[in-house]
Amino acid sequence: MTLRTLIYGARQIVTVTRNRNEKFLCGKDMHDIGIVKSDAVGLSLLIENEDIVAIGTDDDIAREFEGIEVDQKIDATGCCILPGFIDAHTHPIWAGDRVHEYAKKLAGATYMEIMREGGGIGFTVEQTRLASDKDLLVSLVARLKRMLHAGTTYVECKTGYGLEWPDELRLLKILEQARSHVPIGISITYCAAHAIPKNKTAEEMTDDIVNNQIKALKKLMDEKELNVNDIDVFCEKGVYDIEQSRRILLAGKEIGLSINFHGDELNYTGSAEMGAQIGARAISHLECVSDEGIRAMAEAKTVAVILPHTGYTLRIELPPVRRMIDAGVPVALGTDANPNAFSSAMSISMNLACVLCRMSLEEALAAATINSAAALGISDKYGSIEVGKKADLIICRCPSWEHIIYQFGDHTHLIRHVLKHGTIVYTKNT
Repeated sequence: MTLRTLIYGARQIVTVTRNRNEKFLCGKDMHDIGIVKSDAVGLSLLIENEDIVAIGTDDDIAREFEGIEVDQKIDATGCCILPGFIDAHTHPIWAGDRVHEYAKKLAGATYMEIMREGGGIGFTVEQTRLASDKDLLVSLVARLKRMLHAGTTYVECKTGYGLEWPDELRLLKILEQARSHVPIGISITYCAAHAIPKNKTAEEMTDDIVNNQIKALKKLMDEKELNVNDIDVFCEKGVYDIEQSRRILLAGKEIGLSINFHGDELNYTGSAEMGAQIGARAISHLECVSDEGIRAMAEAKTVAVILPHTGYTLRIELPPVRRMIDAGVPVALGTDANPNAFSSAMSISMNLACVLCRMSLEEALAAATINSAAALGISDKYGSIEVGKKADLIICRCPSWEHIIYQFGDHTHLIRHVLKHGTIVYTKNT
């Protein structure tokens, strides 16, 4: 049975890509995004089941599909239609908060100083272990719903507040459960190498992850109990060094996980060069990336996932995004939603990317859609408005699409509908 939805009357449809089957945008193409505009006539988008089947003016779509029954019509008069945002980096499953650490950071304490005092990731690991499965699921679903209401239709979700296998496994299972509780796409990343437990050294933890945890994970994936997509490691001075990180990432790659990790954040570690060499699909942070690392990522077309909210919160230097774009690195965006950088709205990340990283509005939108999809390996189906792609859409009540970035923090007023696979999953009550 075919279900058809017609969205009509739109002022703009932001396709993002200009050519079909583009997997990402880089260089000047990030600025030259596709936009269908019309001030004289309305624009329509026709959906069959989950997929986009036609884009055009109201009259053209009406003529082309004359006589075809439409099950649902959505009036988008005067509105803009955008692809659903894709958040390429989050840590959404945890318990407790770190508001007390926020005050310390404002007073000048660094991220690593707080970690050495027993705060940061270690504190959240302890709080998460104390929480019940039910409480973790409820808080996770609430965060995912806030993301959905802010226009995010697909999100990367990391573990990392378990570290030891029993706790990591619990978080993986709860992330799987969340799929049936909220209509948002979820890409799961195994991130046991997020920090080092108090009772282990980095080398001991590396051996445990490579020889025990990853083998146990493979068994559960083979038995279809878990659907895990990526592997991550915090490659950083005082956490996992470059060789330990390489071992962990390659062990994950051997069981079919894609490499998508934290690198060159607080210190230069050579993460970008190493990641490009071993076939990383994406590397996040990159505040301290070298010029050689940028060249290596550009050549390998490894996606750089930029997290401006984190740099803003930690008061650290932001990544050299302009150099990355000029070199041809595909740049994506994430919120880095976690207890350290508490944000779940991609529109805020886009605004910060424009102001702090000097990205254009168009570059920021490309980063939050098609390039974030590429970072997760899903840009064949998501990240742009194209015939044949999934109908993950945002309908915004604004005169032009730029307002979703320009009106800082006011996305709740602008977003009228969010659609997931052609179905309305959120409507703003006016």
